[in-house]
Amino acid sequence: MWRGPVVAKRRDAVNAVKWKVFAIHAKLIAIAAQKWADPDMNASLHAAIVKAKKEWVPNENIDRAVKKGSGADKSAAQIEQITYEWYAPGWVAVMATVLTDNKNRTVANIRHIFSKYSWTMGETWSVSWMFHRKWVIFIDPAKHSYDSIEETIFETNAEDVIVEKDYIKVLTSLEDFNEVEKFLEDKWIEFIEAKIDFVPDNEVEVTDFDKALKIKKMIEAFNDDEDISEVATNEIIADELDKEVEEFIEKNTFRS
Repeated sequence: MWRGPVVAKRRDAVNAVKWKVFAIHAKLIAIAAQKWADPDMNASLHAAIVKAKKEWVPNENIDRAVKKGSGADKSAAQIEQITYEWYAPGWVAVMATVLTDNKNRTVANIRHIFSKYSWTMGETWSVSWMFHRKWVIFIDPAKHSYDSIEETIFETNAEDVIVEKDYIKVLTSLEDFNEVEKFLEDKWIEFIEAKIDFVPDNEVEVTDFDKALKIKKMIEAFNDDEDISEVATNEIIADELDKEVEEFIEKNTFRS
């Protein structure tokens, strides 16, 4: 059976994801470079460059981002980091962090997604009080078991360990991250990645198919947007409903 259009669309989707990863890393580097252009003198810039190289971001992209952030590229607009917050269907709290060189474009895009999938855009602190900024360490469950990780972090100041479908997450405060990271590295525990994220204090269970679908599609739309670097929500969707929604999305995607 001929599947050319489907294969092409899947390839385009993969390329789009790669392009966004490169773009987000470039913006993070540009923001870090606003303080100082030399990574040897700027720990934040050094860390941003290391993370970008792990994601195979080309050196020329990195150099261009440093020049953009430091002001060496006089024609480049500066990158801003902004957080938006609102409620999605089912009173699910949502926070999105954007990295943009064109605030008007970004606000227009976000408002479009709001109107399509969510209830209302909130004021500052309307939902952010439900979240705390924490370091999240992602670990491959195929390489390390939950029991071994739980036993290991008991010796640290890590706050929690959570099992999800694709990874084990270790949560730690911003202050304790370096100590926890070094301890895990000394135990030869390999990370998928580590990043600062919004972690909800309380979660909301979503049991309605249509609401779960809207939330999934909303997050998908944000992941497709070039300016959005991360999205945090506080919903819980049961495995059975989550599978049903994912199957529906898959069935209605990549149609020729």
